[in-house]
Amino acid sequence: MWPNVQKQVAIDRANINQLFTSYAFVLDGLSEEDPGFIETSALSTMLHSFYNGIENIFKRVALEIDGNIPSGAASHSALLSSMTQPTDNRPPLISITMQNQLSAYLSFRHAFRHMYTFHLKWSKMHSLVVESEETWQKLQIELDLFFIQS
Repeated sequence: MWPNVQKQVAIDRANINQLFTSYAFVLDGLSEEDPGFIETSALSTMLHSFYNGIENIFKRVALEIDGNIPSGAASHSALLSSMTQPTDNRPPLISITMQNQLSAYLSFRHAFRHMYTFHLKWSKMHSLVVESEETWQKLQIELDLFFIQS
């Protein structure tokens, strides 16, 4: 069901996979030491793009299947939350567990957009960076299940 949405989501998925490929040189180079300013800046950009890509998937589902995208001051949180709820047109896209994981990426995205990069703290990004690929793999499984069930 929803072949157009599946095609659009496949493009977003490919783009997120490319994101990890593009940043592999930084991700693979992480060591026990905190990364420097350049690496921290690069990884913060990766995290920002990562969540934007995920949000693009959610927007496609919200617009194409649900017929609307949340708006207003809390629209990003509302969009994420709406993906855990069934609608008249679809089952939930993601689990509550996934929503909780992605909430941290959404919070980082918000902070990233409102601060100077020299204020970034590796200690606040570390777990998000380290867990990003695993989070992505888990989300892809949930996306696959959604499209199989629908």
